[in-house]
Amino acid sequence: MAADSRTPDALTIEVAELIGTVVARYHQEYELAAAAHALTGAQARVLTLLARRPTPMRQLARHLKCEPSNVTGIVDRLESRGLAERRPDPADRRVKVAAATDEGRATAARLRGHLDFAGEPLQGLTPAERTLLRDLLRRMLGESPDAAGDG
Repeated sequence: MAADSRTPDALTIEVAELIGTVVARYHQEYELAAAAHALTGAQARVLTLLARRPTPMRQLARHLKCEPSNVTGIVDRLESRGLAERRPDPADRRVKVAAATDEGRATAARLRGHLDFAGEPLQGLTPAERTLLRDLLRRMLGESPDAAGDG
């Protein structure tokens, strides 16, 4: 009897399990790093995104796969700590964007510095291996391997 082509082979199962372990470890360390800065994991994720570029609230919600009202609460808390601010979108003044303040960008940088997992194991790979890994992950996500500005 032929194997079902939809049934993953042993290698595929092993790779999927390893990806799951990497994701779980990353989330665990991310939560610890966030807590070290008196942030929730969600607040830290939003702050990290805002440190890259000011972003409309709806776009943040889509990226985080949550309701816009959740993002509003997160940005409210970041704003109350002086880590983020809302401002009109220069392209469409009817739209509000959230942006990291100088202190927010500094906090996001310190947060990234506390992510041991993102540093130590990846630094053990050569630049070529990290590039290959990045490109393969982007391909798995259906993104262009040469996508810029989102890492």
